[in-house]
Amino acid sequence: MATASEPVYVTSGLVRLTKPQLIGTMTGLLLAALLAAIDQTIVGTAEPRIIASLQGFDRYPWVATIYLLSSTVSVPIFASLSDRYGRKPFFMLGATLFVIASALCGAAGNLTFMPIDGMGQLIVFRGLQGIGGGMVTGILFTIVGDIFSPIERGKYQGFFAALWGVASIFGPTLGGWLTDNWSWRACFYVNLPFGALAIAAIHFEFPNMKPRGSSRQLDWAGFATLIGTVVPLLLALTWATAYGWGSTRVVSLLVTSVVMLGLLLYSESKAAEPIIPLVLFRDPVIGVCSAAAFVLGMGMFGTIIYLPLFMQGVLGVSATQSGNLLTPLLMGVVVSSIIGGQAISRTGEYKVQGILGSVLIAGGMILFARMDADTSRLYVAVAMIVAGFGMGLLQPVYTLAVQNVAPREAMGAATSSTIFFRSIGSTVGVAAFGSVMLTQYHNEFTKAMPAGVPPQALRFFENPLLLMQVRPQLEQMFGGLPNGLQLLQTLLLDVKLALMHGLQEIFFWSAVIMVVSILLHLMLKRVPLRARTASTEAKAAQAAASLH
Repeated sequence: MATASEPVYVTSGLVRLTKPQLIGTMTGLLLAALLAAIDQTIVGTAEPRIIASLQGFDRYPWVATIYLLSSTVSVPIFASLSDRYGRKPFFMLGATLFVIASALCGAAGNLTFMPIDGMGQLIVFRGLQGIGGGMVTGILFTIVGDIFSPIERGKYQGFFAALWGVASIFGPTLGGWLTDNWSWRACFYVNLPFGALAIAAIHFEFPNMKPRGSSRQLDWAGFATLIGTVVPLLLALTWATAYGWGSTRVVSLLVTSVVMLGLLLYSESKAAEPIIPLVLFRDPVIGVCSAAAFVLGMGMFGTIIYLPLFMQGVLGVSATQSGNLLTPLLMGVVVSSIIGGQAISRTGEYKVQGILGSVLIAGGMILFARMDADTSRLYVAVAMIVAGFGMGLLQPVYTLAVQNVAPREAMGAATSSTIFFRSIGSTVGVAAFGSVMLTQYHNEFTKAMPAGVPPQALRFFENPLLLMQVRPQLEQMFGGLPNGLQLLQTLLLDVKLALMHGLQEIFFWSAVIMVVSILLHLMLKRVPLRARTASTEAKAAQAAASLH
């Protein structure tokens, strides 16, 4: 029994916290998770205003691409460094960089002393923001693993997964509201007060656990080859849709990525303290979870981006409603993340939940694949709920399973592996499905195109994503032709049919991929979640001696 002078701890992980410390730490972690998740999607709906303000239409895709590049590379690097130097310094640095970069993004175009224009400023600052966001994301779930024992983590991981799902899907709606009622700059400035609160909470309430037994030899070859592998890969996948898989630009980047991957594997096998310990993937749980996270990212997250396009382009839902289209999916994610997290903490069983989640996602994808122009909105909502419920059940499974078997000294690297592979998988999915959709769309639209279409109008039909924005220009162009508006209506109907078939192709292959995912989850080894043991008590006591 603790005396009056001894602190009363309420957590039983390696880092033990008192009740005030737990409240402060969880507040900071939740706010940081909220900001990092929202920032991946909030800028999309502000696109037209940003382009109009900074006059950078030709470079706008880089606003999203540079954030993806920098955040994806940052996750494994800084999660691994936190294993050697402690979580708190890197989490604080990442959150601070994120907040400062957010302020700079909001000021882009007004910083006249810089040698680059407003769009260039925004792209550079988004890259810095991505580094901060990647640092926060890679370390956040590892801190949860440090605080709670494996059997306790489920309910907390479930809350974080629910919050992540809410923020990722709610981002576009928030971005649209801020842009309409304030300014596109508010999409970045909104991070400042909440980010500052998160930094303060972690600074004052989370203890700095200093790791032991590390020689602290930085793996410079690992840093260089990881960046050399991931950056060309993501660029190739991002540009594949625009330039084609066989273009010199894309092929050269893919070849570079493959060569650098070989060098990465070689350097990590020789490094004294590798940033990606390859020995981790010999563990069947970590190996299967990494593969399953990649497949989930490709099949599920690679598809979500195309659901609003189907609703608008095929079912005729207005663009003003697009921010709310994914609400049923969102509700499924939130409810099942919380339920699933609680269930794991009570039962210690994650494999059955993983199988059930993958079955539900596969079912949702099959329902999506059956949609056509006559599909009711109720049917789409039901399909979204089914897929969202499965997605929510799966969210906490990978992190819990990996942390349960990972050695303490590599907890950060192991935890970040699932985040890293899911990010790569979603990028692969978006690129591959985008290529499939556009190929199907172009082939069908070209075959059905009637005679008499002005050559200058054809470029507007190359990308169905932009048709709604340029429709007034098309009506003006066709209005001066004999039967021009009737011809335009015929073309738009052809677009709708070609787009529907292209999206059906995406949903079909997503369903195939997610059915394969069920097999991966059946292969997942069930290792009982550890509760607190005597050896853990000894480690915690030792760790407590090194705090502050």
